[in-house]
Amino acid sequence: MTTVEPIFHAVAPARRRRANRRVTIIAVMATLVLALFALTLALGQSYTPLGDVVRVLLGEDVAGATFTVGQLRLPRALVAVLAGLCFGLGGVAFQVMLRNPLASPDIIGISSGASAAAVFAIVILSLRGPAVSLIAVAAGLGVALLIYGLASRGGVAGTRLILVGIAVSAMLESIVAYVLSQAPAWTLQEAMRWLTGSVNGAQLGQALPLLLALCIFGGLLFSRARDLEALRLGDDMAAGLGVRVGRTRMIIIVAAVGLIACATAVTGPIAFVAFLSGPIAARIVGNSGSLLLPAGLVGAVLVLAGDYAGQFLLPSRFPVGVVTGVLGAPYLLFLIVRANRSGGSL
Repeated sequence: MTTVEPIFHAVAPARRRRANRRVTIIAVMATLVLALFALTLALGQSYTPLGDVVRVLLGEDVAGATFTVGQLRLPRALVAVLAGLCFGLGGVAFQVMLRNPLASPDIIGISSGASAAAVFAIVILSLRGPAVSLIAVAAGLGVALLIYGLASRGGVAGTRLILVGIAVSAMLESIVAYVLSQAPAWTLQEAMRWLTGSVNGAQLGQALPLLLALCIFGGLLFSRARDLEALRLGDDMAAGLGVRVGRTRMIIIVAAVGLIACATAVTGPIAFVAFLSGPIAARIVGNSGSLLLPAGLVGAVLVLAGDYAGQFLLPSRFPVGVVTGVLGAPYLLFLIVRANRSGGSL
């Protein structure tokens, strides 16, 4: 027996335990998403038995449940889950790639770009529906490329990209404020959805672009999961492991921005979901292994739970973006303080 074999036999059980624990935690998180989804369908201003919910989902016509569940609750819950997955995946991809929990799309201005374009299209161009969503997606991608270009001189540094993103976000928010000051009263309500984030009035048709985004951009991220994990070690170490750093970073940025922009185009920028999902997932499952799937599930939980709380658990009704914003702002302050003390990472 070589000297390596005892070390391997000692390390292998610990690795298996960590892997089993990770699988168990992810399964619990997926179960929580399903439980919240079922709660959203069954319990609102009135209670619908789960048996009737299942019958509606199977296509049966159930008196008193077909409209409530099939037309009102199901689209809202489905869009919430898919948007949460998109925000969670896109947010953690940026945070891991740049090794900084502050490098979230809603912090560095990508969500602001989509929102500013949508508000401009609604108020100034008098557009509605899919045209606004397409403009929002294009603007999100354009702003991401702008930020990347401004921050890439001499190589992309996480801190520089964050600072450039915050500056671009501030400019975009000033544009939004000016456009809203010129808006007639009848367009303000629709425009405000693009500032707070909401799943009010969700329709089943809106779930399709989110599902396509998850299949295309989410699949692209998962195909680069190993390379993304290597980037956590730094560019030089990743290159030494055979990762084509520049190419991989561009693919991850395009995929992550695609997810964020598509979700924002449907729900508006639901505050801090992309920002919170990665750090929460890291604390639940640990830093060993990819955070993509755990962060996506956390995002779905945040949007589902935040929307349900905003509808039924608070004194007044609030859109989900207000609820997640209340949760995310203190955590942002905490991360800034921790980063100043120790240079914290995800």
